[in-house]
Amino acid sequence: MNKQLLKDSLVWGLALWLIGYVLGIVFFFIVPKNMIGYFIMPIGIIITLWVLFKKIKSNYFNYYLVLAFVWMLIAVILDYFFIVKGFNSGQGYYKADVYLYYILTFVMPLLAGLKKKAN
Repeated sequence: MNKQLLKDSLVWGLALWLIGYVLGIVFFFIVPKNMIGYFIMPIGIIITLWVLFKKIKSNYFNYYLVLAFVWMLIAVILDYFFIVKGFNSGQGYYKADVYLYYILTFVMPLLAGLKKKAN
């Protein structure tokens, strides 16, 4: 794995997760708990697309495949330790919005990779 791919996968993966985490804490005090994910999601999608198209420079689909796997693993692992275990939210955390978030975290890099490869 080259240095840039390592940086793009780990640094951006952690940064994107952290943005969502902080937004979740902010929205916890503003919106109903069962709606937090739906308020974060549009913001997260916009930021993630900005990262994928403005900050990630590769044109190789395999690069984006690695990003998809690493970003999703980061999301699942950090959610589990810092939200499920950290806030004792148990299995009540895993609802449709969280599964959609995991799917989008995996699919968005793949779609960006396909688009960049086609150009």
